[in-house]
Amino acid sequence: MPEPLTVAVAQPRCADLDVAANAASHAGAVLRASARLVVFPELSLTGYDLAAPTVATDDPRLAPLIDACRDTGAMALAGAPVRGADGREYIATLSVTGEGAAMVYAKMHLHGDETLHFTPGDKPAVLEIDGWRMGLAVCRDAAVPQHAAETAALGIDAYVASTLYGAGLEQSARRDGHMKERAMTHAAWVVLSTVAGPSGEYRETSGGSGVWSPDGALAAQAGREPGAVVTAILE
Repeated sequence: MPEPLTVAVAQPRCADLDVAANAASHAGAVLRASARLVVFPELSLTGYDLAAPTVATDDPRLAPLIDACRDTGAMALAGAPVRGADGREYIATLSVTGEGAAMVYAKMHLHGDETLHFTPGDKPAVLEIDGWRMGLAVCRDAAVPQHAAETAALGIDAYVASTLYGAGLEQSARRDGHMKERAMTHAAWVVLSTVAGPSGEYRETSGGSGVWSPDGALAAQAGREPGAVVTAILE
């Protein structure tokens, strides 16, 4: 069995379309978290603006985040629109370490106007860190039971989702219900980072980033406030 893993879920304030400012706030969250893995929301580096320019993995504006990961030994999972090697644009998860950034997952289940701007990813993905197998999801992926099932079939210890939920009690209940169900169905930890405060087209969001244990119990959860970072130990 792998050693316990300290994870953090962050919901930083978003500066719309300002990658440099957002990378700096991500770096601050990494430095505060003291965690091995720090997870950020969907499109966290640009905000939820479907017309946002893509972010390259070697974009110099990511330097503060790379430096923070190097200083702390952390891996960060950040969200951005990314142009893949095939020339198509994806809603992607970037893995950032002290060595740089790489695209590690593309959102599979697009919805609404996302389909006009982006190509869906074609397969689930698992990222390994310190012996822990982390299945990746972006927003609507986590609301589709088939996505979690296909990801879990690859062998996972945790299901890691970067999302955006709208404001209101109904959306908050939907958020928590999805995460609890995924945890219990697949006997896996669930790690959720979701947006708090305005993000692009969404001026109100739910917050409530959290971690659920394999029995569905809530291990840690942030409130609605932007800027919150909460940690939990997976073991």
